Amino acid sequence: MGKSKKRRSPATAAASEDEPRSSSNKKHKDSRKSSDGKPEEKHRHKHKRHKRDRPEISNFKELSDADYFLKNNEFATWLKDERDTFFSDLSSESARKLFSEFVKAWNKKKLDSRYYDGIVTAPRSSHNWKIKSDAKGTCIK
Repeated sequence: MGKSKKRRSPATAAASEDEPRSSSNKKHKDSRKSSDGKPEEKHRHKHKRHKRDRPEISNFKELSDADYFLKNNEFATWLKDERDTFFSDLSSESARKLFSEFVKAWNKKKLDSRYYDGIVTAPRSSHNWKIKSDAKGTCIK
């Protein structure tokens, strides 16, 4: 047996075609004013970045999951800055999953330029080691 279709009456269909949608519920943002008395700008949706809009990065090389050890300092810094997580707090499995997310962001050039420039040292753990050194960098006992 066929499914029954719900039909509109001709009067209902004509009324809905003549009226603009949600015009009665539309609020005008143009009339709002900011704290300085000037009208606020209309809210605009952020547009996706196009390849041509991405910054040009010298010596850029796409990464893969195999680059886990090669880009570990950049990954550990990204974890701390973006995820508020220390590398030492992760299991090996979760670190690999998060590294895949890092690789995707890297390859789309969505990261800050400092990641592409190279990071020498990275935050590894939340522990404060309290190692004392003199002005030359030699450890003091």
